[in-house]
Amino acid sequence: MIISGESSGELYGAFLAKALIAENPGINIVGVGGERMRSAGVRLVAGISSSFGITEAVKTYIELRETFKKVISTLKSFKPEVLVLIDYPDFNIKVAKKAKEFGIKILYYVSPQVWAWRMGRIKVIGRFVDRMALILPFEEEIYKRAGIPCEFVGHPIMDEIREVMNELGVRSWEFGADLQNNEIKSKVKEELGLIPDKPVMALMPGSRFHEIEKLLPVMSEVIDAVKERYPDYQFVIPIAPNLGDTVLSTINKVAPRSSFITRNSIKALLASDIAVIASGTSALQAALLCVPIVVVYKLSPLTYFIGKLIVKVKHISLVNILLDYLEGQGSVVKGRGKFFHSLRIKELLQKEAHKENIIMELNKIMDDVDYRNEMVSQMKRVRALFLEKEASLRLAEMAEGLGVQAGV
Repeated sequence: MIISGESSGELYGAFLAKALIAENPGINIVGVGGERMRSAGVRLVAGISSSFGITEAVKTYIELRETFKKVISTLKSFKPEVLVLIDYPDFNIKVAKKAKEFGIKILYYVSPQVWAWRMGRIKVIGRFVDRMALILPFEEEIYKRAGIPCEFVGHPIMDEIREVMNELGVRSWEFGADLQNNEIKSKVKEELGLIPDKPVMALMPGSRFHEIEKLLPVMSEVIDAVKERYPDYQFVIPIAPNLGDTVLSTINKVAPRSSFITRNSIKALLASDIAVIASGTSALQAALLCVPIVVVYKLSPLTYFIGKLIVKVKHISLVNILLDYLEGQGSVVKGRGKFFHSLRIKELLQKEAHKENIIMELNKIMDDVDYRNEMVSQMKRVRALFLEKEASLRLAEMAEGLGVQAGV
């Protein structure tokens, strides 16, 4: 059984299901997810739920309560050998507690961000899970210190990139060498309906309603400003596959008619020369594809104030957090010896996330070749952490191992 709670986790669940079915053709998988998991061969007992405001939050709470009942009922009737919980800690930890009572082996995939806040959840997780599959390298030490069996398996975004590259016919050695060559770009641009020989900017306002509501209007202003100075630029807005009608309606109202909307973020970034991105998974996608970016984010003033008090990391972008980790580890880049640099991705938060600041950083990236090249160089350092790992395949092996234990 696989349980995911949001769009990114649902994608990871789909990749896991494909890997499990490829190695175990007769396997029976049930779960909580969306259309991608269903298409991958998972029999869904409930769909994913996300709150988009006060009214929607009440509705979502009711849905989550019903989903929890369905999950527990399925655990009793289906009796899975292994339960894979993907992120979504507030819901999944409650499920883990019940599954433990039923004697089901539990594999937790994608750790909550305990390194940023609520470190106490590690002890709670340790009481219920049999193994942790971690997607960030620095998480391994945290869980090992707590005595919890764990492994850094890599990031499933790399599996997503590999899938797209295979579709495009790019060989594996090319994948590691250069994801931003002109031949790939032109091919993807044509597929997305863009003009192959003109530059592209991606604008990614997030997957949640409050993110899109706050950031898309600013990004629309950026599009207008960029057009004035760089009239050849084209604009693409990738959107999450599981967005509801309310969110899609907002995007269609606010997004400029000159922008192209797609549901494939990897292809949108492959086609792009530069991007403005809401802090989150998309920023890491861009870094792994070596697309120079500006990171923006806005929260309500109260939420941001509380966050500043409890969050323990210096940066909000995972790209910068990973660069800090590399520097702290004394990273050595092959052929260059010890090489550290203070360059980090620009993060524009709250009131700083306005058109003028974003345009200033975009101009710097577009006009200063050395600055752009150094940003790409730092992104390659981040990509090197994940390049040799295949997260979904390794996760499937871990699940199979727990399944064997359950059958003994």
